[in-house]
Amino acid sequence: MKKIIAAFDGLKFSKSTRDYAIQIAKENNAHLVGVFLDDPFYQSYKVYDLIGEEGGISPEKQKTFLEADAKTRDEAVAGFEAACRKAGLQYSVRRNKEIATQGLLQESIYADMVVICGNETFTNRSEQTPTRFIRDILSAVQCPVLVVPSHYKPVSKLVLLFDGEPSSVYAIKMFSYMLPALKEHPTKVLSVKPMSQSLHLPDNKLMREFMKRHFPKAAYKVMKGIPETEIVNFLKDEKQSPLVVLGAYQRGMVSRWFRQSMADVLIKELKLPVFIAHN
Repeated sequence: MKKIIAAFDGLKFSKSTRDYAIQIAKENNAHLVGVFLDDPFYQSYKVYDLIGEEGGISPEKQKTFLEADAKTRDEAVAGFEAACRKAGLQYSVRRNKEIATQGLLQESIYADMVVICGNETFTNRSEQTPTRFIRDILSAVQCPVLVVPSHYKPVSKLVLLFDGEPSSVYAIKMFSYMLPALKEHPTKVLSVKPMSQSLHLPDNKLMREFMKRHFPKAAYKVMKGIPETEIVNFLKDEKQSPLVVLGAYQRGMVSRWFRQSMADVLIKELKLPVFIAHN
């Protein structure tokens, strides 16, 4: 992998995004681009904060708030740059002045992967994770995305979600090609099947042959039940710090059980990094 984007809100700088992006870029010898989405319609203040003593909008107050926001954004950029220098990374910074969603989608066309925190909103409102902004990005992004939790934990295990559909295999391929350094971690292939079916791995022979070339030490676990429930419970019981890999998010041909809600469920219920790739 050559180019990773770490996407930031300069007014609410995510140290978690910074730390995951630096870890991955360093381990995979990639160039890290800090994209600061300076959306012109998004500020830290609300309109009523600008009301002056005479009841109208105070130009002095607005100037003070705008200067404070500019300073906060500049400090976020400086902090990112300092962390990259300390890590010895090849890095660059881009200040994107477009509307945040449009800006990041455009940036993603020219990137190998985007790293972003699941609670980013680019608004003054608090929202449940994953936010509307994250869902919009995942539905239209042009490269794989690593959605990270709000607190950083070094990755120590991989869990590859597999249902026998091309979308899940594609995500595993992309992860293998793009993040080879992480393949040194213990790896488990996890499948969930309906109660009426056997516990055999879907496409058992083909999948094991494929995995032997990409993750030769991988272990396998097949469970029965409702995927959203079984996967969440399995990962909540996991003692290590796994990174989860899955495919298909709100695209036309979703897999049988990676339905549109699967990524949302995992991001909401688990404080784990989730790698999502579409084909």
